[in-house]
Amino acid sequence: MRVGYFGPPGTFTEEALRASAPEGVERIPFPTIRATVMAVAEGAVERAVVPIENALEGSVDATLDALAVDAPGVVIVDEVVRPISHSLIGVAGAVLEEIEVVLSHPHALGQCTRFLRERLPAARLGSMDGSTAEAVRSVVEAGDPRRAAIAPRLAAELYGAQVLAEGIEDDPGNQTRFVWLARAGATVAARGDAWKTSVVFWGSGDEAPGWLVRCLSELASRDVNMTRIESRPRRMGLGHYMFFVDLEGHAEAPAVAEALRALAAHCEGLRTLGTYPAAA
Repeated sequence: MRVGYFGPPGTFTEEALRASAPEGVERIPFPTIRATVMAVAEGAVERAVVPIENALEGSVDATLDALAVDAPGVVIVDEVVRPISHSLIGVAGAVLEEIEVVLSHPHALGQCTRFLRERLPAARLGSMDGSTAEAVRSVVEAGDPRRAAIAPRLAAELYGAQVLAEGIEDDPGNQTRFVWLARAGATVAARGDAWKTSVVFWGSGDEAPGWLVRCLSELASRDVNMTRIESRPRRMGLGHYMFFVDLEGHAEAPAVAEALRALAAHCEGLRTLGTYPAAA
C-alpha cells in the first residue's frame, strides 16, 4: 500500500506514520499538507497521514481547509496521537550561543517560544511553509553555523546535522494529533469500542443571533458530546465561517445520526469528514 505523508523524511508526520502503519507500506513524502491530501483525492496514494491538531498551537489550518474545500472526496479513517519533542539542530561545529537565525514551521516555532526567548533572544525567526525536516535540510544545504532549525531529532540523523539542544518545547506534555486519510468509501477498521465523528457545517443564517447556539443545541439535547470545535473563514467575505466539530460516537449510532440530521436542518451545508476509531 502506498501511503503519502507531509514530508520530507524526518518529519513528525513520518514518525506518526511509522508508529501506526501496518508492515510493508511504501512511504511517499509530499512537500505540503495540501499536496498530501490531494494525492489521496487524485489516487496517487491509497492513504495519507497529516497533522490536524496540536496541544499547544491548536488546529492545523492547512489540513482543515484541504478537507473542507479542496478535497471533498477525502475522509478521515483513523487518528493517532503522538508526543512531540523538538530539538534545535545546526550544522557540524555550530555553537548554540552563536545562532543568529532559527528556521522552522510556524507551529514548531510557536511551541518553543520560551526556549527561544530565554536562550536565543536576539535570534531572527524564519517561518517556513514547508515542514520541520525541510527546515533542517535548508540549514544543512546553507552550511552556515549561525543558522539552525527546530525539528525532531530524527531529521538531524537523516541529514547529517548536529543537535544543539533537545526537549526545547514549552510543555513536556506537548502532543500532536495526526489523521489517516483515504478516499470516501474506503474500509474503516474498528479498534475497540470508542469512535469519533468529524463534521464541517456552514449556513446562510450564520449572521443571525443565536444561530450557532441552535446548531450546537441539537447535539447537547441528544447527549452527543462535542470534543472539539474550530471555525475557519468561508472565503466569501467577513463574518462567514465554516465550523469544524469532532463528536464522540459513530455517525451511524442512533443519537449521533439523529443529531446530525437535526443539525443539517439549520445549515446550508453539512458534511461528515469521517467516522473512525478514537485514539486511546
